[in-house]
Amino acid sequence: MSCPEPLRERAERLDAVDPLAGYLDRFVVTEPGLIYLDGNSLGRLPRTTVDAVRRTVEHQWGEELIGSWERHWMALPTLLGDLLGQAVLGAGAGQVVVGDSTTVSLYKAVSAALDAAPGRTDVVVERDGFPTDRYVVESLARRAGGKVRWLEPPGPDGVRPGHLDGLLGPTVAAVVLSHVDYRSAALLDLPSVTAAIHAAGALAVWDLCHSVGVVPIDLDAAEADLAVGCTYKYLNGGPGAPAFTYVRRDLQPSLGQPIWGWWGRADMMAMPQGYQPVDGVGAWLAGTPPVLSMAAVEPGVRLVSEAGVPAIRAKSMALTALAVQLYDEWLVPAGFGLATTRDPARRGSHITVTHPDAESLVRRLVEAGVVPDFRRPDGIRLGFSPLTTRFVDVHDGLWRLASLAAGDRAL
Repeated sequence: MSCPEPLRERAERLDAVDPLAGYLDRFVVTEPGLIYLDGNSLGRLPRTTVDAVRRTVEHQWGEELIGSWERHWMALPTLLGDLLGQAVLGAGAGQVVVGDSTTVSLYKAVSAALDAAPGRTDVVVERDGFPTDRYVVESLARRAGGKVRWLEPPGPDGVRPGHLDGLLGPTVAAVVLSHVDYRSAALLDLPSVTAAIHAAGALAVWDLCHSVGVVPIDLDAAEADLAVGCTYKYLNGGPGAPAFTYVRRDLQPSLGQPIWGWWGRADMMAMPQGYQPVDGVGAWLAGTPPVLSMAAVEPGVRLVSEAGVPAIRAKSMALTALAVQLYDEWLVPAGFGLATTRDPARRGSHITVTHPDAESLVRRLVEAGVVPDFRRPDGIRLGFSPLTTRFVDVHDGLWRLASLAAGDRAL
């Protein structure tokens, strides 16, 4: 079944005038015919990352050996943190640190929020939020002798301040929310939701995994309290790349993370008896950071910084707008539903479509050279990473999906 030319010609014209089009050549692409719509799960490999990791392995480790700790590696967690803060988080220096997984980072953040508020033992989290977020909150609320206050699914437009009415109160220590929902792509208004949480005397803990690098974020301006996020999606840091933690500067003296390790200790190399946290965000470190993984983070962040998040966001909105248009044209007649808002200002950089046969369709779609995500029970998540996704990729990917759903018959 062939693609309708007028629509594909429009996608080609959009690619021809795309100011970010040249960035695709700066990533490793071994299968030019593959349509990769899963950069919101694992971003492509930047070419400069290959050199950075090789330099770390061959020169810093292979030649300089242990001397590289002092020359290169000791400062990595905070240097990368400051780079992330400046490039994509809207955070001043000394508020971001890199080194743990997202799960560990979130555990530290929620635990600190609970410990800082005696008498406040409850935590609010979305019932349909990402599993790690829910599991961490359940674990820590139980440990604190409190309870989880479940925020019911608000629909494809996501959480607004009014949805928190009735959940916030004097026993709530923290609210854990995803800036962009991992399924629906709902984009929350971080400043207004944070303000509503503060008005109730609680701390806002933000999961930025699906927004960092693709949506403008200004944590300092929003007066966010704590935030965590991964670096392997739109920041292209590679599988298992370490996460980051943001702790607002004025809260650092009063918030203490629960995992006391030697990297967070003042005068760590003296290895003294007892634990005294180092001043600043470095206190949020615990054990030795994963240097080889961290070496792969910086190149992707610098690419995003060079392109500029505003330009990335503009292309992201155009990509998702095209996808929704093609959904209306091809997927609605093929029995699909749309689990993502139609308002481009309220969605991140993916859309989720639904179909009763979604799991089988995703498997067949991969066989047809298109890589999306399946999300139970019936969601097909189509992710568009603006530095590596072309408009023709969106067109051809949705066309193949529609063709498979229609049994390769005329729509």
